[in-house]
Amino acid sequence: MTQTTGGTPVPSIDALKAQAKRLRGAMAEKQTPITQSLALETIARQWGYRDWNTLSAMSKSNAPRGWFVGQRVSGTYLGHAFEGTLKAVRSANAGFWYVTVIFDTPVDVVTSDAFSSYRRQVNVTLNEDGTTPAKTSDGQPHMVLRSAE
Repeated sequence: MTQTTGGTPVPSIDALKAQAKRLRGAMAEKQTPITQSLALETIARQWGYRDWNTLSAMSKSNAPRGWFVGQRVSGTYLGHAFEGTLKAVRSANAGFWYVTVIFDTPVDVVTSDAFSSYRRQVNVTLNEDGTTPAKTSDGQPHMVLRSAE
């Protein structure tokens, strides 16, 4: 289950460190420089945690199966094998994840011989096994996603 603070999911470690870096920059502009350690501790308190270690652990526990923006992935989409890159990853409720996949080669999403419709990018909801709860008429998940590495 996703840990939250006031209903807001805890961001990734990288996002939290970027917040701390922006805080340091803002403080330096005001002629009140602070250390990276103090910035991290301050960010933790802003998120409602007692210290950076606690916030960091909470952020790691929310990591979606190790998926991250820019990660190489492979799998099937509407029965077609693909390779691609994750453009976006964020947590949803009850262990589900929203991901945006950019395909290396566009995927034809139409089964008709009369015409084609290619998708270069799709947004899907995945369960903890990396499959979509939505299924095609023959019972297959719309997408099965795996790390390509």
